[in-house]
Amino acid sequence: MTHINKVIVLLVFLISITTKAQQIPAQKQTKSVLILNATAHLGNGKIIENSAIGFKDGKLILVADAATIRLAKDAYDTTIDASGKHIYPGFIAPNSTLGLVEIDAVKSSDDEDEIGLFNPHIRSIIAYNSESKVIETVRPNGILIAQITPRGGRISGTSSIVQLDAWSWNDAILKENDGIHLEFPSSYKKKGSWFEPGASEPNKDYKNQIEEINSFLSNSKAYSLDTPKEKNQISEATKGLFDGSQTLYVHANEEKQIIDAVQLAKNNGIPKVVIVGGYEAYKTSDLLKKNNIGVLLRRVHDMPERADNDIDLPYKLAKILTDKGILVGLENSGDHERMNTRNLPFLAGTCAAYGLDKEIALQLITSNTAKILGIDTFCGTLELGKDATLFISEGDALDMRTNKLTYAFIQGRTISLETHQSALNKKFKEKYNQL
Repeated sequence: MTHINKVIVLLVFLISITTKAQQIPAQKQTKSVLILNATAHLGNGKIIENSAIGFKDGKLILVADAATIRLAKDAYDTTIDASGKHIYPGFIAPNSTLGLVEIDAVKSSDDEDEIGLFNPHIRSIIAYNSESKVIETVRPNGILIAQITPRGGRISGTSSIVQLDAWSWNDAILKENDGIHLEFPSSYKKKGSWFEPGASEPNKDYKNQIEEINSFLSNSKAYSLDTPKEKNQISEATKGLFDGSQTLYVHANEEKQIIDAVQLAKNNGIPKVVIVGGYEAYKTSDLLKKNNIGVLLRRVHDMPERADNDIDLPYKLAKILTDKGILVGLENSGDHERMNTRNLPFLAGTCAAYGLDKEIALQLITSNTAKILGIDTFCGTLELGKDATLFISEGDALDMRTNKLTYAFIQGRTISLETHQSALNKKFKEKYNQL
């Protein structure tokens, strides 16, 4: 096959996977909806056993115990009887590359990182593909909101927060350019490979790398305080870090990384900092609490980092940090991260299995994450006036055996729970039923 033919085949394949069985985003809510008799998990630690949840024009207008209220029969246009089922606020996936990569092995469909070391001006949102086939596969497990985050370099770029049912990235935006992501250098280097790990040795360049970051931030701060005649695109992009309108997300796992990162941010007058990863954040809990710094904890379905760690430490980290008074959310980056996004609720379920109260574990992927991302005024919990972004599950949504959605709503819109996978399931069921 010639090079040209290979290119043609690849283009046809890419077009087919992005057009076949494409889901049509739901239309704006026009009719009011009332959900009765379900167990409502509000996302703030509270439960209403026999609930009445109502919403109109995309906003929650009723959150109550159904036994304590009286409604006229025609008070709502649509009434759903959810007896025996459960209602949850939509789950939030932070630090995600959903919509930035379609096929890892196809370079033209991979838009998660940019060349260069310091890229605060790189905005992930304009590369976000709202029609990604992967996105539709995470919604049936309750993930309805995501923080679209770039990768690569020392400063990877700027993330934005989206809802996962939209025609385009413009339609998807919930909070644009919410923060800048810093990949903090490691204080040591590992030798060997994943299948044959070697010894660790100190990173001899660590101090120089820290100084390089410090120099960049201090120059950016000086720029933000000045009124230069000529604008510098890179420095312009950092202004939000210093006036508090943006968050600095520091990707760090080691104790030393976290301590140095917090000090670096303080020295440069950056008021909002979040640790992403945070494997050893429990060792720095006093520092984090003192500076009001939250943690987006790395995927808890993992092995211990060190040979002398408790074998169950990754599962227990959320409880350890929560007990120390740290605001904790869960993120799910790493190998196969886009496909694994659908497992986010089960990470929270694992945290519950290892000591956290179930409703507190739910907060790890709802209200806590909303607070960390700065979107808690309109989502993350089932409360009056907030967006009607929620779903109904047949059972416990943190348990993979019972996480079975029957309805899902984003800003009051009834969204499809069908996927290309469910379409194939129906197709081949029909085929073999005919045999």
